[in-house]
Amino acid sequence: MHEAHEFLRSLTVVLAVAAITTVVFQRLRQPVVLGYIVAGLIVGPHVPLPLVADRATVQALSELGVILLMFSLGLEFSLGKLARVAPTAGFTAVLQAGLMAWLGFLVGRAFAWTVLESIFIGAAIAISSTTIVAKVFDERNIGGRQRELVVGILLIQDLIAIIFMAALTALATGAGLSAAALAATVGRLAAFLIVLLVVGMVTIPRFVLLVVGLERDETTLVASIGICFLTAWVAHACGYSVALGAFFAGTLVAESGHAEAIERLVRPVRDVFAAVFFVSVGILIDPALVIQNWGAVGVLAAVVIGGTITAVTVGAFLTGSGTRTAIQAGMSLAQIGEFSFIISGLGLTLGATREFVYPVTVAVSVITTLTTPWLVAAAEPVADWVDRKLPAPLQTFTTFYGTWVERMRDASTRRPTSQLRGLVRLIAIDATLLYGLIVAAALWVDDGAAFLARWLGLDAAPAILIETAIAIAAASPFVIGIGRLARRLAGSLAESALPRGASPVDLDAAPRRALIVTLQLGILLGIAVIVVAVTQPFLPSYPGPLLLLTLLAAFGLALWHSATNLQGHVRAGSQAIVEALTSYARRTGDGAGDGNGNAAAASFPLTDIHAMLTGLGEPIAVRLEAASPAVGLTLADLNLRGRTGASVLVILRSGQSVVPTATEHLVAGDVLAVAGTRAAIESAITMLRGDATPRNSP
Repeated sequence: MHEAHEFLRSLTVVLAVAAITTVVFQRLRQPVVLGYIVAGLIVGPHVPLPLVADRATVQALSELGVILLMFSLGLEFSLGKLARVAPTAGFTAVLQAGLMAWLGFLVGRAFAWTVLESIFIGAAIAISSTTIVAKVFDERNIGGRQRELVVGILLIQDLIAIIFMAALTALATGAGLSAAALAATVGRLAAFLIVLLVVGMVTIPRFVLLVVGLERDETTLVASIGICFLTAWVAHACGYSVALGAFFAGTLVAESGHAEAIERLVRPVRDVFAAVFFVSVGILIDPALVIQNWGAVGVLAAVVIGGTITAVTVGAFLTGSGTRTAIQAGMSLAQIGEFSFIISGLGLTLGATREFVYPVTVAVSVITTLTTPWLVAAAEPVADWVDRKLPAPLQTFTTFYGTWVERMRDASTRRPTSQLRGLVRLIAIDATLLYGLIVAAALWVDDGAAFLARWLGLDAAPAILIETAIAIAAASPFVIGIGRLARRLAGSLAESALPRGASPVDLDAAPRRALIVTLQLGILLGIAVIVVAVTQPFLPSYPGPLLLLTLLAAFGLALWHSATNLQGHVRAGSQAIVEALTSYARRTGDGAGDGNGNAAAASFPLTDIHAMLTGLGEPIAVRLEAASPAVGLTLADLNLRGRTGASVLVILRSGQSVVPTATEHLVAGDVLAVAGTRAAIESAITMLRGDATPRNSP
């Protein structure tokens, strides 16, 4: 009976204080998430106030909030959507997690923490918070491709977190971590997900259809939440995250086709327990320990924000998400949360870290949680500013790069990819061997130097130099092999997007070269981040940063050179477009037409140009009617590329071509040749016609 009273008292304190703080923060026009965290600080044991909630009770209730939030996300994310964003989200998540784990390790070593403490803090700051992102996105009604990409990255991060926890447990318990053990961990996870999805697809959608057919909201709600908690419990019983199980429960329920109705029923229950989760975060804050380690907290918070934004933006752009969506995704994920607490708590439980690491992690989470709503709100203007400040060659490159990646995806669905899979497998083998060689050389450096010193009669310093030279010589074949394989893989991908025609003149040589260089350096950057992250604990601090800075410099120079060469290709293509539009105008007797005598067409594809210059994507000609909201605006005011991802190649006005400069005013009757991805062009047409203002466009 006493326990029941304590549970009721704790729940009353939490919800009553949260109710007050959320009202105050809403009146102040601040995110309610911040109010919940402040409520947790108030009812926590570290602030001298008479309102104290039982920490264990609140933590147990907060777990329900995580489960229901993940279930709601799963309802929005059918298996089809998940499969669509997996390639983009997977590369981005791996790049981001690898870079952040490495940066966190360097920060820990800089503050003289032990190697294990540095590894744990690196893993903790590598995983963004699904719960916080979901709450902020719901409050700001953010959807579209930005939400799809971010949720996909978060899901892959959750899988990475599970692998992290298995690896860290092996390290902390002294069992060591071998490639075989890591492969077994990944294999078990894959097997669990396959069984869960196969069994779930056979049973859950049919059961949900049966329940919904009863037409009772109460029955539908109870059955849906029952499925959610059952799947979460199964995941936990198999040694995995309840959040992972709840997410896949949502995706399986969504396959029934009634996701929207179920999400509407679940939302009130979810919001109550989500509030408890954020209160639990505030309860964990110990101001005294945070003050003692304020330097580490500040540096780690800055690393989380800056590193995550950079890594996610670069990864999302390289996988074809477009500059705008990539920046928005990066700024949305610049925080840590629930998995970070779990990883830090694991280190404390295993005795691998000292007590201060956990509150430092919580403090970093609180700071980045506070900044997340503002970063999400600022993402759109920041993306606009970046687009305006990019030099013209880079603006052109970013526009067409998305179309090339889109064509690569289309090609991969039409033809076998065994050659590509073979190249990826060879790269993985070489990278694994390189990793093993680096670790072996680092572990045996002292013994090897002593052996060489005795054998050659040298002092320690020359012996270490000789040993280093031998290690570099042994690693060189693998490094060269990875570079060559990356070039072949990039070339194969580029050929699938921009195949060579039968003509002796290769009209797409410039865009193909730009695509090959970008893909090759992107592949090498991803491999380098992973290798540096896993080998850094065995090496001095400087080789890793030096390697990555060198790669980034090479990437920047190659990108600039390719983008500059691409400008000539685009100018030639623009001239061809002008000639095509002029021909249309002569045939139709108007400013433009559809090529079939229909002068009134608002937009029409430039099929001949696409067939001749595939590097320009699938350009569309759009005629501005008098009612178009673009009429009278300059291109800078319209900001078509920044808002949709599509770019204006040329303007045809009264039979004359006009160079699309930022200060050029648009007039009724102008025909704009627009290029970009299919989604970008659709958004651009909608915007130019005035049907709606695109939001969260690629």
